[in-house]
Amino acid sequence: MADQEALTEAGTATRRHHDPAIRGFASDNYAGAHPEVLAALAVANGGHQVAYGGDAYTEHLQVIMRDLFGPRAEAFPVFNGTGANVVSLQAVSDRWGAVICADSAHIHVDEGGAPERVGSLKLLTVPTPDGKLTPELIDREAYGWDDEHRAMPQAVSITQSTELGTLYTPDEIAAICAHAHERGMKVHLDGSRLANAAAALGVPVKAFTTDAGVDLLSFGGTKNGMVFGEAVVVLDPDGIRHMKHLRKLSMQLASKMRFVSAQFEALLADGLWLRSAAHANAMAQRLAAGVRGIDGVEILYPVQANGVFARLPHEVTERLQKRYRFYYWDEAAGSVRWMCAFDTTEDDVDGFLAALREEMTR
Repeated sequence: MADQEALTEAGTATRRHHDPAIRGFASDNYAGAHPEVLAALAVANGGHQVAYGGDAYTEHLQVIMRDLFGPRAEAFPVFNGTGANVVSLQAVSDRWGAVICADSAHIHVDEGGAPERVGSLKLLTVPTPDGKLTPELIDREAYGWDDEHRAMPQAVSITQSTELGTLYTPDEIAAICAHAHERGMKVHLDGSRLANAAAALGVPVKAFTTDAGVDLLSFGGTKNGMVFGEAVVVLDPDGIRHMKHLRKLSMQLASKMRFVSAQFEALLADGLWLRSAAHANAMAQRLAAGVRGIDGVEILYPVQANGVFARLPHEVTERLQKRYRFYYWDEAAGSVRWMCAFDTTEDDVDGFLAALREEMTR
């Protein structure tokens, strides 16, 4: 009530339609914006700036991205992660082209067919035990370039951290890139949780992107404290051209781009992105440690970033979902996913673990 009164006194018509005390483990997208990001939006507001990326904030973002990825990197802010992935994949494939990816890849499972329907490309999926491709797995689909009856493999897309919460090492990505390039294919990295990977690996992000041979990547922001916005980062400008035209054609060109770029600056300029991601990762480790002490609950994959995948009885899941939001990962198999965010607290984790213990003993 006090918060609502404060909003009214401030002269805004905005009303709060949710209880900010409600917490969950459904997705890091459920979290709000980081206060420093909101402050950056206020700083960027006011006055006039050139539209469509000609603003001072987007210009400075190029400097920041080059500090991270090397002097040839070019950043293209977009609205969302699906847009970033579709624009990226269009840039590395022809109309007859195909992209090799894991069968758990977000571009295959969770983007509503956008790569195929909007990007007009074919996805060649490969089953993996842990969400990670290898050169050997890539070769299951890397063939038939001269066969007019088959979509031509032109790119490999990997996700870091993966959809199963696992991580590629820099050497693993370098091996994939070398293998793909030898076969004339480009490598795209879906980095919706790039920050979590960088924080967990403890190496410069350049080590497992530019230095490893990645051609371009999707840089996620909303899962790490931004209100909206992602970026396509081209690491090999000589090999990938006309990105700005593809961005516009794909309806991902923001007129007031300064508000995307200003958020990235807030995250990247002084390491907030890594601190926030490291905290989310630490909360996932705390959650996993607690889960391991509960009989009847099985952790399915190594907990290497900010997600915990587990299997528990269906009836327990259904009762627990009435107390905390989270998703089934594979309902038939009884597997679930619990995600931690930059604002997840130790109390959030401990409260959830207590609820899980209660439901497991009913």
